[in-house]
Amino acid sequence: MNGGGARAFLFHSICVCDLPYRAAAGKLPAMTTLVTGGTGFVGSAVVRALIARGERPRCLVRPGSDRRNLNDLAVDLVEGDLTDADSLAAALQDCSALFHVAADYRIWVRDPAAMDRANVQGTRQLMAAALAQGVERVVYTSSVAVLGKAPGGTPADEETPVALDDMIGVYKRSKFLAEEEVRRMQREAGLPVVIVNPSTPIGPRDVKPTPTGRLVVEAATGRVPAFVDTGLNVVHVDDVAAGHLLAYDKGVIGERYLLGGENLKLAEILSQVAALRGRRPPKIRLPRRPLFPLAYGAEVWARVSGGKEPLLTVDGLKMAAKPMYFRHDKAAGALGYQPRPAGEAIRDAVAWFEREGYLG
Repeated sequence: MNGGGARAFLFHSICVCDLPYRAAAGKLPAMTTLVTGGTGFVGSAVVRALIARGERPRCLVRPGSDRRNLNDLAVDLVEGDLTDADSLAAALQDCSALFHVAADYRIWVRDPAAMDRANVQGTRQLMAAALAQGVERVVYTSSVAVLGKAPGGTPADEETPVALDDMIGVYKRSKFLAEEEVRRMQREAGLPVVIVNPSTPIGPRDVKPTPTGRLVVEAATGRVPAFVDTGLNVVHVDDVAAGHLLAYDKGVIGERYLLGGENLKLAEILSQVAALRGRRPPKIRLPRRPLFPLAYGAEVWARVSGGKEPLLTVDGLKMAAKPMYFRHDKAAGALGYQPRPAGEAIRDAVAWFEREGYLG
């Protein structure tokens, strides 16, 4: 076992043996933890979970970034960027733990190379910096987007077969390649990393919002008159954050854990959103094939007009061909992961979007 591997093994043993004490104390032992993506949706939930356990996290933030999710929180901010290796080394100085949550999460982008720089190259640089700085424990946030699809629409898990050619669109490809890079660095360099694969987080503080959050906003304001026949695995963002900390405490180095929730048809999700707003749910189910010309047109318009990511995209329609259903048995058994019902995630998301003025 090399030096990095020995440190990782020793640290993992200490974490596991120390769990009863830490559970009783309700907080982590004194250390410095860096969180990337802390200004974002999942990242800010992880930051809040760490603070609740008594830690003061350090957050890597880009210059000029929207920091509303960190307002009034007991955090230390350090400016940097995943594409700037020097800033990563500085941010990790004296850190013993790293939660790498940051990612460019968009279904459609004008410049695919930019997503690759952030998700793949940025992850590689950050993990190299963590190794160089002697970080003792890393939790890397991947995605169910990199996992395979089980036949017949049955829920998939961490072991469902998959290959790069199965990845639809630039986002999925970038996350697949990033996770492969993390796994390679664990095998070859002893990176002390545990991987988590969240499904479809919904809940408060989706400031951007994410593609799923946009769907909730559009449905809540009555701008989704129809739907395609597909499904998603919905999980509360705060349960995803709790899963990150469980992976830190109990996860096995080199393993990955799917952090999912409840499998719901898209029609069910839209109906729940509509009910919370006193609206009628959409009743028109559309076939996917006739929608492709509209999706191509929407993408062309977004590209030439400089507008935001279209709600209807070609890759989104391709992904909707099969329900994206998953099961989290491994995380439940190995980590004690217990997500709440999906309806609570949808309720909290709608309430937050309404309170923050997104539904005006």
